[in-house]
Amino acid sequence: MVLDSKNMKKILLLIAFAVFLFWGLTNYTILFGVARKVFGVLLPFVLGLSIAFILTVILRPAERLWDLVWKKKNRGKVLKAKRPVCLLLTVGFVTGIILILLFMVVPEIIRTAGSIAEEMPGYIASLQEKWKVLAEKFRLTSAELPKIEFDKEKIMASLVEFAKKGGASFFTKAYGMTASFFSGIFSLTMGIVFAMYVLLQKEKLGAQTKRLMRAFIQEKHADAILRVAGVSNKVFSNFVKGQLTEAAIIGVLCFIGMSIFSFPYAVAISALVGFTALIPIFGAFIGTGVGAFLILIDNPKKALFFILFILVLQQLEGDLIYPRVVGDSVGLPGIWVFSAVAIGGSLFGIMGILLSVPICSVLYTLLRQSVDKRLERKREQAEKEANSV
Repeated sequence: MVLDSKNMKKILLLIAFAVFLFWGLTNYTILFGVARKVFGVLLPFVLGLSIAFILTVILRPAERLWDLVWKKKNRGKVLKAKRPVCLLLTVGFVTGIILILLFMVVPEIIRTAGSIAEEMPGYIASLQEKWKVLAEKFRLTSAELPKIEFDKEKIMASLVEFAKKGGASFFTKAYGMTASFFSGIFSLTMGIVFAMYVLLQKEKLGAQTKRLMRAFIQEKHADAILRVAGVSNKVFSNFVKGQLTEAAIIGVLCFIGMSIFSFPYAVAISALVGFTALIPIFGAFIGTGVGAFLILIDNPKKALFFILFILVLQQLEGDLIYPRVVGDSVGLPGIWVFSAVAIGGSLFGIMGILLSVPICSVLYTLLRQSVDKRLERKREQAEKEANSV
């Protein structure tokens, strides 16, 4: 290898990369801390792009419908109003679904929690009586349930005493939670505003990005980056479509099953199960837990049967629905889905859970394409060598 300026730059870059890699492995805690801070700064923009991807799935059909309605007047003011009006309808549609879900589920959760608090003394007394009967029947003289007293005044006194002893720690944690809450609200607000700007001018932003890359990056590198961006856009879009379709199917099947078995709150719980199904792997457990809690106050036996019903539905979803709905569009094996969600959630919380699967799908797709190209080259080389002989 000739040690010219070009090769020297490559060698220096390799040395710098090796030094950085060694430092990162020996100081991984600092590296993860810096990554979290950088991610915190970029969170509104990442969140905005995520919201833009999700809204695009609904925006595209809305724009196609607009073209069908105004196909003879697709000029001037009609063309200019297309994107803003369709985007406004899309945002209103998504917001309406979220508000309807909240108004259906949240009041029921509050009512159920209040009913449990009021009837808790009766539950405890009934449990103690039943245990007493069983103890006498099986002669369990030494087995006694601890006496539980549900006294509101004593509970309030205990809370006041706890607040006095750990007041400083309590207020410190409360301040941290409040700051985190408002920080999350700020990030969400900025993300929504950023998503609106992106969707309103996405074609213009795409063209400007391509021009900027071709002006400052070598053409082959620019083409490679654009190819990766194209794959990412396709995988992310297919993932969002698949998740939305799967959530709708799960919600409908849950409603049909709950109606057949006469479970209470069929509409509210089915909507909640479908909505939480948008979160990979762990979302179903959230919807199941809230649904079982709502049913518990009306009929504890039905709450148990509801959990069994959801487990069967989840098995059906995992074996039949998810592979057929999402399937080859994402093409990520189940073990990698679980690993991506676990790693993303541990590093970046809820955003890591939501973004880990499509990001891992992009990497998996790029690796698969690279492997296919290399195997094709080796096959062609082997054929050339065989023909030459």
